[in-house]
Amino acid sequence: MKILLISSTGGHFQALQRLHTFWRKHDCCWVTFQTASTELVLNNEKVYWAYSPTNRNLPNLIRNFWLAWQVIQQERPELVLSTGAGVAVPFIILAKLAGTKTVFIESFTRVEELSLSARLVMPFLDVIYVQWEQLKAKYNKAKLIRI
Repeated sequence: MKILLISSTGGHFQALQRLHTFWRKHDCCWVTFQTASTELVLNNEKVYWAYSPTNRNLPNLIRNFWLAWQVIQQERPELVLSTGAGVAVPFIILAKLAGTKTVFIESFTRVEELSLSARLVMPFLDVIYVQWEQLKAKYNKAKLIRI
């Protein structure tokens, strides 16, 4: 299966790395921000560097929508998997419109309310995983997972 993995840096990136036993079995490419640590960890991976910052930055949102369009057309993923952050929003929306399965794993730090990015992409998700019972109870579409 061809998988597009999307995250910001830091905790979102680390969460996606912890799922390596799943995604290592597949043909994957990444979308994240270019930092010294992501360059080091993803040295032998196919990576598309997204535009940062994404919060309240309309030019980068437009650039990331354009990047998402190009990546989805070129890679044709069967699954888009994200551990969150604003960078995921354009990729999930365009992937879903292209008929790709979309999965979002909400951050462990979100206990009572979904992140803004999760709420924005909710209509475009096949599955949303949360890591707390409180969120699962609040959002009937959510499934429980611990990573």
